[in-house]
Amino acid sequence: MNKKLNIVLSGGGTGGHIYPAIAIADELKKRFPDANFLFVGAKDRMEMQKVPQNGYQIKGLWISGIQRKLTLKNLSFPFKLLSSLFKARRIITKFKPDVVIGTGGFASGPTLFMAAQKGIPTLIQEQNSLPGITNKLLAKKANKICVAYDGLARFFPKEKIVFTGNPIRKDLIKGITATSQEAQDFFNLDKTKQTVLVLGGSLGARAINKIIAQTLPDFEKHNVQLIWQTGKLYIDEYKQYSKGLVQTHAFLDRMDLAYQAADVIVSRAGASSISELCVVGKPVIFIPSPNVAEDHQTKNALAIVNEDAGIYLKESTLADTFSKTLFDLLNDNEKQKHLGTAIQKLAKPNATKNIVNEIEKLIN
Repeated sequence: MNKKLNIVLSGGGTGGHIYPAIAIADELKKRFPDANFLFVGAKDRMEMQKVPQNGYQIKGLWISGIQRKLTLKNLSFPFKLLSSLFKARRIITKFKPDVVIGTGGFASGPTLFMAAQKGIPTLIQEQNSLPGITNKLLAKKANKICVAYDGLARFFPKEKIVFTGNPIRKDLIKGITATSQEAQDFFNLDKTKQTVLVLGGSLGARAINKIIAQTLPDFEKHNVQLIWQTGKLYIDEYKQYSKGLVQTHAFLDRMDLAYQAADVIVSRAGASSISELCVVGKPVIFIPSPNVAEDHQTKNALAIVNEDAGIYLKESTLADTFSKTLFDLLNDNEKQKHLGTAIQKLAKPNATKNIVNEIEKLIN
């Protein structure tokens, strides 16, 4: 291909939309080293930091989601939408992309809508088992829709769907080959003790942090080590517990080594996290967030649990169920082995490559 490609990617709001977009961009860059890349995100959201940190340029739109309950914030939504459509159109006209890729989140709506209006090929990457409102609306205009779960023909035109799985951060795939010894050294762990890894997402999960704090005496009693990612919103509240068997982190830069060090993982059920956990192949207790749109984390978790490949705990029942479920699993090596093997069978390690194959077809 002689012409230098221009590629726009849009997605954000949470790591679950940002990291897939970065993974896709990295794979595209490998295949088209001369291509120009531009990300479009939502102003004041985490993509405005994370994307430049990964070496890509980003422009921000003044956009946010519409609140599901009556609130004053909704009054500004029509203005934000018009402003974003106008700016997205300006970006598309100036940058002249050959293809536009959306991974979900507020900013991808105006960006893909304007690209489709101009006849530019668009591809949606839907991470969840239940699509969000933005992707449902964009599906009519999109050329291709890459999905990670079966049964999405209920929401999207069947002929546009390609089952690829979710993209996974390349450093994670690379890092999973690290040995347990490297992981134990990195986190300064005792290899004679079992280790639990707790993940609440990049910002943190209030309910998970609360139940972990309440369960700390049980970790002590059972002599179990804890790598506790509290999230940046909660680190100040919980860093006081970082001693002995317990270590707290706002954010884990070496996610690959954290996964490798863990015997059991406690996690939210965001789509990207689940895709990573499938590749990792460790026993997982899922505690889905009940506060996400259309409760899609619960549906994501149940898709795994229905394959007998994970354990699901409802957030509202944690006080009664968490400690017993966790320590029963830590005491049951057979169950740990079974869950680890079963979840790994659901992995799609080549998802990013498969998505980029579809993007290549659109470019050509």
